Amino acid sequence: MKLIVGLGNPEPRYDGTRHNIGFAILDALAKELGVVFHAGKGEFLYAKAVYRSVDVLLQKPLTYMNLSGRAVHDLMHFYKVSIRDVLVVCDDLNLPLGTIRLRAKGSDGGQNGLKNIIAELGRSDFARLRFGIGSPPYKGDAANYVLSRFLPAEQPIVDTAIAYSVRACLSFLEHGIELTMTRFNRRDSTTPARNSPQDTDTEKRSTSSQMP
Repeated sequence: MKLIVGLGNPEPRYDGTRHNIGFAILDALAKELGVVFHAGKGEFLYAKAVYRSVDVLLQKPLTYMNLSGRAVHDLMHFYKVSIRDVLVVCDDLNLPLGTIRLRAKGSDGGQNGLKNIIAELGRSDFARLRFGIGSPPYKGDAANYVLSRFLPAEQPIVDTAIAYSVRACLSFLEHGIELTMTRFNRRDSTTPARNSPQDTDTEKRSTSSQMP
């Protein structure tokens, strides 16, 4: 079983903000897989699917960004998900808008959601997909910037990069992180990666298994 986690803040007022791009990507991925999110017994939303014979969990923690780790820890523990089968999707201030960067492990890079997940799991060797949201126009304005919405002129870039990120997530499910990094780590996410996996004939099946 593989787990993909999207990070964000739960209240409607945060919908569409830069900090919630992880939620946006998970919503797009759930739509691609033909599943919908439901409330879990913990502080998270979940969806369960099968993609090309791989059992899949999608998760959106509802603990706010800075406390995301407990929900991730609990779901991993309940389903005995190996850390090598986890992908965390989050925003990144240090990447240009629309750029995605996949890594098999690493530091939190200043991303508080990643920081809390690392603290709760006690290790950092899980895969992550960072989505570039650009940098604030003024130094010291990061807190307000990440909670702002994308400008109308930015939205086409964001939409294209979200679709690219969904394809990267599907590649992770089928091929793992190493091959996915090779195929999808490109500065420009607006055009397909060379030799990227095709998304046609997607096998998808939702299930209604009891969740924690």
